[in-house]
Amino acid sequence: MSNPGKRRIETDVMKLLMSDFEVTLVNDSMQEFCVKFYGPPETPFTGGVWKIHVELQDQYPFKSPSIGFMNKIFHPNIDELSGSVCLDVINQTWSPMFDMMNIFEVFLPQLLRYPNPNDPLNGEAAALLMRHPKEYEAKVKEYVQRYATKEAADAAKAENEAEDEDEEMSDVGSISDEE
Repeated sequence: MSNPGKRRIETDVMKLLMSDFEVTLVNDSMQEFCVKFYGPPETPFTGGVWKIHVELQDQYPFKSPSIGFMNKIFHPNIDELSGSVCLDVINQTWSPMFDMMNIFEVFLPQLLRYPNPNDPLNGEAAALLMRHPKEYEAKVKEYVQRYATKEAADAAKAENEAEDEDEEMSDVGSISDEE
C-alpha cells in the first residue's frame, strides 16, 4: 500500500474504525465495509439503526465513495429497493477534502434531517412529505420499527443465515444429481 490513494483509504478507514462507529470490513478489505448508522436525534429516524455499505474505488479520495443503505428506509432521497443515496455532496460535488467521517457525522445526518423532495429517488416519499408531512413522518417511523431496530436487524441476520444454509443444501443436492 505505498501509493497515496491506498494510504488515504487506510487513513480514512482507520479513523472510522477508531471512532464510535461500528465498522465491519468485508473480506478484510479496507475498500469495502459496512458501518452501523443511527438515525439523528429529534427526527422521525430517531431510534433507527441502518447498515450502510461503503465501497471505495482505487481513485478515492478523488472519486467519491459508493454508499447504500442495506436495510429499508423511507426517505425522498434514498431508493427504497437499492438503498442508493441521492446526495449532491457524494454524487456531484465530492472533494478530496472530505473523508469518511464527514459522510457519517455530517452528510448522512443532514440528509435525514433535511430531505429534499424536489430531487427524489423515492417519489412516493417525496410526494407524501410535500402533501402530507404528518403522514410522511408516521410512515418513516413505521419503517424504522419494521426495518431499522435492533430486533429487525437481528431477524434479518437470522433470515440471511437461513438463506445461506438453504443455498449450501441446494449445492449439495446439485452434486448428487450429476451422479
